[in-house]
Amino acid sequence: MKTALVIGGSRGIGRAIALKLAGSGFDIWLTYHSNEVAAKEVQSEIEALGRSCEIMGFDVSDYEATRAALEEKCDKQAPDVLVFNSGIVRDNLMVWMTKDEWDAVLDTNLGGFYNVTKSVLFPMLREKRGRIVAISSTAGQIGQAGQVNYSASKAGLIGAVKALAREVGKKNIFVNVVAPGVIETDMTADLPAKEIKPLIPLNKFGVVEDVAATVDFLCSDAQSYIHGQVIGVNGGLAI
Repeated sequence: MKTALVIGGSRGIGRAIALKLAGSGFDIWLTYHSNEVAAKEVQSEIEALGRSCEIMGFDVSDYEATRAALEEKCDKQAPDVLVFNSGIVRDNLMVWMTKDEWDAVLDTNLGGFYNVTKSVLFPMLREKRGRIVAISSTAGQIGQAGQVNYSASKAGLIGAVKALAREVGKKNIFVNVVAPGVIETDMTADLPAKEIKPLIPLNKFGVVEDVAATVDFLCSDAQSYIHGQVIGVNGGLAI
């Protein structure tokens, strides 16, 4: 039975990815930071699809907590798929940005990728198979004012994935990035849509299912030659 580890899967894009992969036949290991109620709701939805779902709560920015949650589990059974979707924002102009705002975003969005992947990678290498998808952002490709910390973390993910792809491709481990643009979620609910939509060639925001479908394809057997790439799901915002 195929298993997908979805990091940050309780809400928004992560929830949609977990449900999409479950619909494609994956059992799900779903992690969350603090919202256990939301995670249990996703668990119930996945189980209603006939797949199993195990939920785990921990902070990906904490190396020891991440290791304790994942290392032994992954060593016993290497997941077929890792989707790293954990991310936070602490928006501020750089001139006013505090050290805590910088550190919190980098520690979670980029440091978390290291912490998680360290527990998953060796078991995947041992099994000579695996799919890793990191969820970055258009902000990591073209930058976004007021989000120097977020843009840096998401650009760092892109660099990390490209380098990792060079390291593990020969072991049949596919590593890619999906970079969403403006997607309708709780995080974007307060954005001024009338001002932003004209900047997007498709003149609309994306939905979480757009991102989930792309991740699902990258994790499927239908995909056997996309590796080390950044797939934009942004309506043409970054061309």
